[in-house]
Amino acid sequence: MSRIRITAFQWVPPFAQGLARDLRVRWALEEAGLPYEEKLLMQGEQNGAAHRAVQPFGQVPVYEEGDLTLFESGAIVLHIGAASPALLPIDPVRRAQTVTWMFAALNSVEPHVQNLASIDFSHANEEWATTRRPAAEKLAVSRLSGVAASLAGRDYLVGQFTAADVLMVSVLRFLNHTRLVTDDPVLSAYRARCEARPAFRRALEAQLAPFAKYAPAA
Repeated sequence: MSRIRITAFQWVPPFAQGLARDLRVRWALEEAGLPYEEKLLMQGEQNGAAHRAVQPFGQVPVYEEGDLTLFESGAIVLHIGAASPALLPIDPVRRAQTVTWMFAALNSVEPHVQNLASIDFSHANEEWATTRRPAAEKLAVSRLSGVAASLAGRDYLVGQFTAADVLMVSVLRFLNHTRLVTDDPVLSAYRARCEARPAFRRALEAQLAPFAKYAPAA
């Protein structure tokens, strides 16, 4: 297998540490048992021509494996899962269910969760944000309720840990600054269960290590 390299940020502000989307790719690689190396971007490099050539929106992560270059964390996790029964079940029914929940995490849940997080982290002191936040929270809670209802009576989204849980828990973590997940016993236990996995702990430590190393001088 060709060498795998992921592109991530050298440093991000504290509120984003542990939340940047390369974490979900690192986690998937750890679950699949696939070694990788990292390419770290300094702030501003994401807008340069070299990075835009492989990530047209100037974001991270980027995944490189031989002649293959991918962007969009969901597509990368799906690619990793295609080679790992630990992430995408062999059984065709559960495999299809897993892909469905992967799309649900990114399309039905993440936009509303990310909208709320963006208001809280980037616009909290703006008048429009104060007005809009209650509605944004209500939408986010409605999506969380759907996830919780689907998890009732099971440990994971399709009955076993899969790539869908990698993505869903990565999305739920955007709400770590709130009690929206913590106060829901089903979601709280689900998030804790997934975050207790050794692969997640390794992925998180790998993401945080450069942030500590390259932190700006006080």
